[in-house]
Amino acid sequence: MPFKVRVRENSHYMDESEAYEHGTFATYAEAEAACRKIVDEFLTANRKPGLGAEALFRLYTTFGEDPAIDGAGPDGRGFSAWDYARERCRQLCRG
Repeated sequence: MPFKVRVRENSHYMDESEAYEHGTFATYAEAEAACRKIVDEFLTANRKPGLGAEALFRLYTTFGEDPAIDGAGPDGRGFSAWDYARERCRQLCRG
C-alpha cells in the first residue's frame, strides 16, 4: 500500500488551498523519512546562535511546514511533525 505525504503550512492553519502533495512512497518508513527531512530543513535553516529550543520550536509551529502521512505506521500511530520538531529542537539547541 503506498503512503502519500501531504504538507500544510503552519502559517496558513486550516487553509487547504495552501497545502500540497509532497509525494507517494512505497513504504511508511520512506514517507516518514521524507517528513523528517522537511522538518529538519526548516529547523537547520532557522537555527541561530543563542536561539533556544523553545524559540526555535515556536518559529517552526508558526512558519514551518507540517507534513503528514495518510496512514498509520507499523505501531498503529501516525507521524506527528510537531512532536518530531519538538525533539529535534531540543537536540539541535543542546550545549
